[in-house]
Amino acid sequence: MAATPAGRAVRRLVVLVSGSGTNLQALLDEIERTGAEEYGARVVAVGADRSGVEGLARAERAGLPTFVCRVRDHATRAEWDAALAAHVAAYEPDLVISAGFMKIVGKEFLARFGGRTVNTHPALLPSFPGAHGVRDALAYGARVTGCTVHFVDDGVDTGPVIAQGVVEIRDGDDESALHERIKEVERRLLVEAVGRIARNGHRIEGRKVIIP
Repeated sequence: MAATPAGRAVRRLVVLVSGSGTNLQALLDEIERTGAEEYGARVVAVGADRSGVEGLARAERAGLPTFVCRVRDHATRAEWDAALAAHVAAYEPDLVISAGFMKIVGKEFLARFGGRTVNTHPALLPSFPGAHGVRDALAYGARVTGCTVHFVDDGVDTGPVIAQGVVEIRDGDDESALHERIKEVERRLLVEAVGRIARNGHRIEGRKVIIP
């Protein structure tokens, strides 16, 4: 399955958020620190599934165009999915970054952006998928957990793994404390993975993500 080819061009990123946008900020900070040419990518737009979130405010402060595509504004989930795909396509992205975007995309979106939509998850997939990965790892009694950067497919946290980072579960951890440590690793891992893909390209062979 071919994807964005390697090359010297600066890749275009559309970032999707649902909340505070800390992963978005990590990307923006790294691009500003290194320069878009050295990093290999720049953010061209930020979208959300709800208005008034801090992630959109971060984008606006950075001078980036934003859009909101709410499920409730569409008659069906499929219509929302098609509308989201159209919003994203308008910015001609090479990669789409789901940075805390709390909606599952559907067939139309994947038809356009499958194999180049990057997501993060606060667990070591395939363990503890779904909306409560941190809570589930604690409840299971796991001694380590972490985060996964992966490509989105038509399942829930089932896409090919790009990178993973390990976080130790400490005695006395609650969900909030553990999640904060995971987020620190997640931000670094996402920034590194997106930059590598942008600079070097990638391909997906079965469940393997190959980054030259």
